[in-house]
Amino acid sequence: MAESAAPKKRRYPRVAPPKAMQVAWQTSARKGISRVSIFGLGGLFLHEADPPPNGSLIQLFFEIPGGQVRARGTVRSVEAGRGMGVEFTQMSQQERARLAKVIKGLLS
Repeated sequence: MAESAAPKKRRYPRVAPPKAMQVAWQTSARKGISRVSIFGLGGLFLHEADPPPNGSLIQLFFEIPGGQVRARGTVRSVEAGRGMGVEFTQMSQQERARLAKVIKGLLS
């Protein structure tokens, strides 16, 4: 019996970032600054020619309207030569609220 090809439902909507949003990031072995192509409350996709391996723990620092966001995440997908999908795993409530407000504004 064949499974249906139902589209994956995302927990959070994703949006294009305001302007040319960049994120400073670091793992235990590397540091970088990468451009964001899409983001949401669940995570983001960073353009990076040589991304860290899948499963890497990563610290993220970026500015959004209203202030700075510091978060921890895990690299969940890697596209060689293109970038990495990062899932947020830890963020303060204030920073999460700020991020939610920005996303809500971009969705309007």
